[in-house]
Amino acid sequence: MTQAVILHNPRCSKSRETLALLTDKGVDVNVVEYLKDTPDTAEIKRILSLLGISARELMRTKEEEYKALGLDNPSLDEDALIAAMVATPKLIERPIVLANGKAAIGRPPVNVLEIL
Repeated sequence: MTQAVILHNPRCSKSRETLALLTDKGVDVNVVEYLKDTPDTAEIKRILSLLGISARELMRTKEEEYKALGLDNPSLDEDALIAAMVATPKLIERPIVLANGKAAIGRPPVNVLEIL
């Protein structure tokens, strides 16, 4: 049986759909509610490496906090953006699934099937 970790927000429909899809596929899922159990800097860097994307690409740029914190400033480096996600986890795109040494963002939920 495949094992996976999902960084999950139960209030998010895409996150709930992704979790249901994994469960339906028989995946043993460890659910991490990232708003309560926020990934640290090292974990976000690891996730970014697995996804092959930049910190800004992992951010929810339409959240109020994104502009309020000045994160739309193009001169901010990766470390500043990662620090913002650690401090304000609401900015992290969701859901993120980790399995088999890979990662995928469940937007749409079927994207996560590629890493199982």
